Amino acid sequence: MRVLVVEDEVRLATGLKRGLEAEGFAVDVAGTGPDGLWLARENEYAVILLDIMLPGLSGYRVCETLRAEQNWTPILMLTAKDGEWDQIEALDTGADDYLTKPFSSAVLLARMRALIRRGATARPTVLRAGDLHLDPATRRVSRGDTVVDITSREFAVLEYLMRNRGSVVSKRDVLDNVWDFDFEGDPNIVEVYVRHLRNKVDRPFDRAAIETLRGAGYRLAADGG
Repeated sequence: MRVLVVEDEVRLATGLKRGLEAEGFAVDVAGTGPDGLWLARENEYAVILLDIMLPGLSGYRVCETLRAEQNWTPILMLTAKDGEWDQIEALDTGADDYLTKPFSSAVLLARMRALIRRGATARPTVLRAGDLHLDPATRRVSRGDTVVDITSREFAVLEYLMRNRGSVVSKRDVLDNVWDFDFEGDPNIVEVYVRHLRNKVDRPFDRAAIETLRGAGYRLAADGG
C-alpha cells in the first residue's frame, strides 16, 4: 500500500519513511503544503500522514481542499500542537484522526490500520442536498446563497434528515437521535419541528424537500426538492 507523508521536519519525515517501508508500505514524502497537495491529487494513497504546520500551505488547508474536491483518502493529522481547538479544527476540516507529537510507531501504525480498514468512503464536512447546505462545524444552513436562520433543535433535526437523505426515517428514529433516548414527552413534537423546518428551508424557496410519508415517517429528498 502507498502512503503519503507530508512533513517539513526532515529528520521526522526520513524516520517515518524508513519505518513505514520496513512495515511493507511504499512511501512518498513531501516537505511543503503545495507539494503534498499536488501528490495527493496525482496519486492514489491508502492513507495520508499530514503535518499541520507546513511551508506554503497549512495542513488544515491541504485537508480542506482535498475534501472540497471530494478526495476521501483517509487523513491522519500529525502535529506538535495539542490544544483542543487545534484538534477540533483538524477534524472539522475533514481529517479522520489526529496524533500529537511525539508519538510511538506502534500507535501510529495502529491508527493507520484503522483508517485503511475504513477506506476512502465519502465523509463530507458539509452536508448537501441539491442547493440545501448544512455545515455542522459552523452551524450554518443555506439555500443557494441565502443563509437560513434556524434554532439549535431545528438544526439537529435537519442534520439527521440530511445525513439520511433519500431514506425514510420514522418519528421514533428522529426522537432517538435528536432527543434523549428516555424522552417521555409528546412524540408529536417531531411534527412541530418538521413544520418549522418546512417554513424555513422549503416554502420560502418554493421547494418541497421534506416529505411526510403517512404511517412511515419522513424523507428529505436527495436532490433537495
